[in-house]
Order: sequence, then structure tokens, then C-alpha cells
Amino acid sequence: MKLSVLKRASLAVLVTGLLSGYAQATALTIAQPASATAMDPGFLKEAATLVDNVFDTMVLRDASMALKPGLATSWKAIDDTTWQFDLRQDVKFTNGEPVNAAAVKFSLDRILDPANKAPTISYIRTIKAVNVTGEYQVQIHTDGPDPLLPTRMSRYPAYIVPPAYVSKVGAAEFARKPVGSGAYSVKEFIPDERVVMQANGNYWRGKPAIDTVTWRPVPEATGRITALLTGEVQLVDGVPADLVPALKNKPGVKLEQVKGGGLTIYLGLKNAQKPLDDARVRKALSLALNRDAYTKNLLHGFGTPTGTMARPADFGYLNVPAPKQDIAQAKALLKEAGYPDGFTLKFQAPRRYIASAEVAQAIVQDLAAIGVKAQLEVPEWSVYTQQVASGKQAEMYMLAWGSTQTLDADAALYPILHSGEPYSTVSNPALDTLLNESRSTVDAAKREAILKNIQQVVEKEQPLIPLYQEDSLYANSDNVTFSGRADARIPLFDLRVK
Repeated sequence: MKLSVLKRASLAVLVTGLLSGYAQATALTIAQPASATAMDPGFLKEAATLVDNVFDTMVLRDASMALKPGLATSWKAIDDTTWQFDLRQDVKFTNGEPVNAAAVKFSLDRILDPANKAPTISYIRTIKAVNVTGEYQVQIHTDGPDPLLPTRMSRYPAYIVPPAYVSKVGAAEFARKPVGSGAYSVKEFIPDERVVMQANGNYWRGKPAIDTVTWRPVPEATGRITALLTGEVQLVDGVPADLVPALKNKPGVKLEQVKGGGLTIYLGLKNAQKPLDDARVRKALSLALNRDAYTKNLLHGFGTPTGTMARPADFGYLNVPAPKQDIAQAKALLKEAGYPDGFTLKFQAPRRYIASAEVAQAIVQDLAAIGVKAQLEVPEWSVYTQQVASGKQAEMYMLAWGSTQTLDADAALYPILHSGEPYSTVSNPALDTLLNESRSTVDAAKREAILKNIQQVVEKEQPLIPLYQEDSLYANSDNVTFSGRADARIPLFDLRVK
């Protein structure tokens, strides 16, 4: 039976339409080393990689790391302690709530409320009050001059959340079913399995090019690479260093390395506990470590030994050389401190960073050479993040910290060195004074000198032990357009699938 010309034409249009719709629907799957545990952007205990794409901030960074308008179209300093932000109008959260000045005040106030115990409050602690001065205008008052305030508004914990929704469902439910105004909305969140994001068709910057993005936690390193090579995933965040040679020159695969773009790995020390309350002991622990061997043999060169927590890209960075291993000097310091035969301490390290569990084993062996018996525990990441945030970790613990939030040494120093901060196990009045001065000094040259002085004090007192700065390592299918960034973001809005 022959189809009429009209029917054939109609069928052709229908098929073309279906194929066109199919071709336009794009999807991306990303493999990560660890699962997201919660997605409340104001109370993060992990990297902001996922929530960056669900929530907006008033200020953004472009690919060159320059600040640019986000939800705020402009900002200016009214006086030494007041900043005014004018907001973009007609932006909505994906549940229909308006993004306005009231939402900004609500979002910042919930972090600043001491009763909420926000783990990232350190970043915005300088804020004294947030006042609504118009439907789309806020003024932020600081407790002293804070030249970094616009920068602080560019990342966690300064994401803007919907007041009515958060108030209705509560913090716990919001962390499981987040709602933001970002490029993507969370369609499905199953911890330890996947997070599925859907493009926000009403996004104020335009609809994202990729319709659906699935984030899959794949803790086993070779599993992430196998998934890439078999096409199960198209982008890997956290390429294991020992598998880099296998990916180089691999057809269809692009390897992306950002030198020094990762976190700074360090050993946190509970300074209030004996024998770690003695600077000589802390210095001895540092001198026992062979950082060169860790980065060369275990990280395969994808890390740089360092003596400071700040990165070269940070304002206020001081090039503090990593201490060379000196077993004799370490033993002498222990003897001088009253521990000629060493001592025993508990040590925790996660499998979260490049070869971190293997580095931890090497640290145990190095410490044994000076008589220190480190009892190593390697907890699950989800458990470890809870322990560290609540101060229940071991007396010595491996953690990573970064300044990608502000690209300023303040972010690398203040949260983990100032007394009383959620992630600090340090109590040093002299350091506190310097850290406070660094946050209230407007003159750039004076502030830079203070930040460098802080790093000199850390080098001398060793309240924590910097180890090395990781490189960021990614791998992606060559049909995915992706570039690593200095701030460690994976902005889905900028990605393309060919």
C-alpha cells in the first residue's frame, strides 16, 4: 500500500522532529572519588564541586579568576565597614521563589547564627549585620574594614537559598532535597550511589547546553579510569597519579593537569594534648617526614612539597621551603622535650586525596624512625568528615585545605589556625592577633606583610604540618569540552558535549 504524498511528508516531519529532539538531548556522567554526604551549601563538610552548580552567589569568577557580577549586578564600599550590593531582578529559585534582598539576608544570617554551628562560618565571620535596603539591594556591615568582602561573596558559604522552602522543610530535608537558582536542579540524590542534575531551563544566564548530568562516586581508583575507557563516564574528577601514564596518548581521552591547582595536604595536630602541646615535639614530627619521597614515589610527581598552607596563586603567599627530612635533629628535639624514647599517638587519614592512604603508611614508617608509634586508622570519608567537623578526630590527622574560595592566603590560614574555629585544633594567642589584623587591614602592602608574618610563625611554631600541594588531575572523553580551573570548580554551565 502506497502512502500519499501528504502522509509521507507528515511522517518525514515527525521522524525528523523525533531525531532532532533526540540529538539535542545531551547527557554527561562524571566519576568522583567520594560521594556527597549532604547538599546544604551553607554547611558543607566537603568540596563545593556539586553545589556550585545548584546555587548562585552574588559574585562569580571568570576563567581568569577575575571577579564578575553574579546575582549582584554591582557592589561598592559605602564606608570602611559597609558594602552595598545591588541585585539582579526577576531571578527565581527553581521552586518559583524570588531571589531578592530578603533571600540574601536569610542565607547569610543562617550561617552567622552561632546556634546553627556552620562549619564554614570562618569565611564570613567578619560580617556583623546584613540589612535589606531595598527589594533588590542589601548592605553588609563588617565588624571592621574587610577588603575581601566581595571575594567572600563568590563561594561557600555565601550561596543564596530560598527562605520559604528552607523554613518549611528544615535543614535536614533541605540538605537531602536542595533547591537553588543555579544552572542545574537536583533531580535525584542517593548518597554513595549518584546525584542526578537537570538543566534549569529558566536560568538567568540562559539554559545550559547539557540537559542531564550524573555524578557517580567511584572510590576505587582503577574503577574510575575503567569507567572512562568503557564509556560509562565521560569525565573523571580525581585521576589517580599512578594511572596517568596509562592515559597519556590514549585515543579518545584527554588528560588535564592543573599544576598546584589541588588542595594542600597537611597533618592537623591537637595542640592542647600532650605531647603535642610542645613546639619541639611538633617540629620533630615535621622533620621526620620525607615529603620529597611522598610526592616523587607515591604521587608520581603530581604534588609539590611545601612549608606553608597558602598557594603561589594566593595574595599574601610566602615561599616557605618544605623542611628536609632530618632524623638526627628530630630525635634531638624529642630528647630535649623529654621524650628520648618517643611516644605513641593516634593518627587518622582518609582515602580521599591522591595516594593519601599510601602516604599515611609512609608517614607511619618515617615517624617510627624517631621512636614515635603512630597508630593509623583509615576511616570512611563520610565518617571522617563528621569526626573532623565535630573535633572528634585523632590527635594527629591528615586533611586537605585550600584557598580556591578566595585565592587569598586568608582562606588557607584563618579557618585552620585561629582559636575556636570549627576546623582549627590550634590555640595560639599571638597567631590569633595576627590573623585578626590581617582581616581588618585595608592597606594591601601592610596586609600582605601580616599574612607573610603568619606563615613565618607557623614555620617556627609548627601548630600544624604542611606536607605538599596537589596538582588537580582530570581526564575526559574527547567529545567533552572541559578545562581545569585554578579554583577547582567544575562549572557545568561552561561544559559542552559534542
